[in-house]
Order: sequence, then structure tokens, then C-alpha cells
Amino acid sequence: MHTMWKGSISFGLVNIPIKLFSATEDKDIKLRNLHKECNSPIQYEKTCPNCEKDIGNDDIVKGYEYVKGKFVILNDEELKELKDEHEDKSVEIIDFVKLEEIDPIYFSRSYFMGPGENGSKAYALLREALQKSGKIGIAEITIRSKQQMAIIRVYKNSLVMETIHYPDEVRNVGEVPGVPENVDLNEKELDTAIMLIDQLTTEFNPEKYKDEYRTALMELIESKINNNEGTTSKEAPRTNVVDLMSALQASIERTKSKETATPKKAAAPKGTAKATGTAKPKATPEAPTGTDKTTSVKPKTRTTRKKVGT
Repeated sequence: MHTMWKGSISFGLVNIPIKLFSATEDKDIKLRNLHKECNSPIQYEKTCPNCEKDIGNDDIVKGYEYVKGKFVILNDEELKELKDEHEDKSVEIIDFVKLEEIDPIYFSRSYFMGPGENGSKAYALLREALQKSGKIGIAEITIRSKQQMAIIRVYKNSLVMETIHYPDEVRNVGEVPGVPENVDLNEKELDTAIMLIDQLTTEFNPEKYKDEYRTALMELIESKINNNEGTTSKEAPRTNVVDLMSALQASIERTKSKETATPKKAAAPKGTAKATGTAKPKATPEAPTGTDKTTSVKPKTRTTRKKVGT
């Protein structure tokens, strides 16, 4: 199991090194969008609708839209400074409450907690204390730059941390339209409904329930594979290589056209030197016999004269 966070948890003077492991996983079957003609996966490029061009990560900044179409820009330095100020690798339990006092609407994500190095005894102490007291701990933690509320509770033989929403993250149920308030119900209908609930009441057994749609979809996929109904997408052209070769070929053609269009300069008189900053192989016409041709010699930076035609 992959460790996704390391830190410590404390209550009072007790400090426990811990590791967090994701307690749940998304088992949705992910289907990719393919081009109908060639079965190649569709790519979604980052483009600017205003400039009508593709953009890279270096061209992107963070912005908060405070009014429709108006943004305030937050640069990387500002965000990093805030992150450094609030990112803490410790979890402090600030209160203890009863689990039934928290409505499930507040629960977000679950994490298994394992003891860190030399933390087994303190881990066991907190586990047994929570178990015997029948309480859970309320704590705050920062995970991936996001500060969150969390509860610490016992699950089987381990400690579990569950992140919970802040109160202002839970919407007001009073804003739900059409919810009936005072409705006169027929007593006989109500008794029948309660009787049906009693008949269906049982102990909760999570193994009893399964995602039937996901199971059926996976069976359909496997049957198509077994019947050799799989397909292979065409290999996408290597765009970068093509562009590079095109650019190199265009450069060669442009150089040839310049050589053809530019007349050769008259040779320098005998005894004079023609200095060039860099050597351009095959680009400078051969000097007539008896003239000096100056070239730069690497790795030395000074120029030397080479006698031609002697």
C-alpha cells in the first residue's frame, strides 16, 4: 500500500509519528474517446480562444474570477509563500466528541493511519483510549496544500482518519426547491410504510452490495476481448520529428537560394587578409591563388593565416 503522507498526530503532550494510506479506491471503468475512422485516442490540446493558438504550461498563470470575465492574477511566488506558511506535517487533535453527533453529510474521504518509526506504543495508546471512551478526535490537517478538518476514529484494529467538510462547504438544505413541509398523511398509509421498513430491516453487511452496472460492463468488455473484437489504433505521426525535418530542409533550401542570388565578391588584393568572426564551411567561395584566407581555428580564439595555392 502506497504511503501518501507522513507526519505526526498529537493530543496533549502525546506525539505519534504516523503514515497515511488511502482507504478507498475509485473502481469506475474508464472509457476513452476514440476517433471513429481510425480508433486513435482523441487528444485535447490547451488552446487560447482569444489568440487562437496552442499554449504551453509556461504560458499559463493562475487567476480567480471575482466577476464574470474579470480575474485577479496570483503568481507562483505568492502561492508558494502561502503554502509554506500553512503547510504543516502535524495533526493536532483539538476536541473529542461522539461519532453520532456528526451528520454523515460532512464526511469526505477516508485514510488508514499506520504508525511511523518508533510510534507503535503511542499509536496503540490512542487507539485503546478512543475505543474505551467511545469518542472520536476532531483535528486539522493539510494535505496537498489544502487545509482540512478531519476526525480520528477506530476502525477494526486500526486508526482511521476521515476528512470532513467545513460548515460553509455544506450547502443550505433550505435552498432545495419543492421540499414539502406540513403535509396531511393518511394514517393507514403511514402504518403500511413503517411495516414495509420493518420487514426490510436487517444488519448491515457491506459484502452483500455490489456495483451491478460495473460488473456487467466488465463482463461485456471481456466477452468482446475473448471474441477477438479488439481493435488497434493507428500510430499517430511523430509531429515534432516531422516539424524538425521540415525546418532543417527549409533552412537548406533557403541557404541554396541565397548562394545562387548573391554574386561572388571580388577577391581581395594580394597581401591583404579577409577576417571572418566564424568559419563557414562551403559558404565562402575559394579565394584565388596568391591571396590569404583567414579562418577561425577552434578551440583557440585568435585567427591564423593560411597560405592558399603555394
